[in-house]
Amino acid sequence: MAGELVFIGLGLQDESGLSLRGQEEARSCEHLFGELYTSVMPGLDLENLKRVVGKEVRILSRSDVEEKAEKVILSRARMKKVGFLVPGDPMVATTHADLRLRAHKAGIRTRIVHAASVMSAVAGATGLQSYKFGRTATVPVSWPGGFPESVYTTIRDNMTTRLHSLVLLEVDVEGRKHIPIPEALRQLVLFSERRKETAITTETLVVGIARLEAPDMIIRAGTVSEVLSAGFGDPPYVLVFPSHLHFMEAEALHFFCGARRELVGLKP
Repeated sequence: MAGELVFIGLGLQDESGLSLRGQEEARSCEHLFGELYTSVMPGLDLENLKRVVGKEVRILSRSDVEEKAEKVILSRARMKKVGFLVPGDPMVATTHADLRLRAHKAGIRTRIVHAASVMSAVAGATGLQSYKFGRTATVPVSWPGGFPESVYTTIRDNMTTRLHSLVLLEVDVEGRKHIPIPEALRQLVLFSERRKETAITTETLVVGIARLEAPDMIIRAGTVSEVLSAGFGDPPYVLVFPSHLHFMEAEALHFFCGARRELVGLKP
């Protein structure tokens, strides 16, 4: 009997983000794995997740997935149905895309059960139009060689082409490290100043979001200096740098995200 590897998205906040199809697929798996290192799910209750899917879920480390996949996952998926539960939408994380390719090359059938992702949910939360986002940037937990230039240039280039920028703030779940919103903003302003450019200043419009979709989600739009002084609580965090605004986007940033009317070009 041929096996298969099914990637099942958990969504953003907790186990209730698992779709009905995801639950059915998970229950029918002979082996069920999960990983929680690519993102933080603030409300996830592992014991409740096990009750929802009706079986044990073995949580894997980054090394299990990236270095020991053949022994831990693929060896089982060759002959049996194996499920892999992951935060968000499965193929947003490159580590999952890599595992799927490895499975395919090993002759193992793969399927995907999609779920909510930060990439799509952030547009709904802010009211910005999803098709107007450009390249996404990620601020890593640490930068031994200095703050990564690519984060700044991605935002600047998106602005030049009138596209919004989504900036993910990395969380090292296993190392218990994260980048706070104020630190990321300070670094971006400093980088812009060192280059003697004005793409990102203390007066630039930005949206800070903490715990997207959670009951205690915080979303705050304002100038960089305004968002710097706001409290966001625990991660995960994302930043959005809006570019050219349609009038409905401007209204959404005002009504849903707290941006001042004049800041987003609305009449008083």
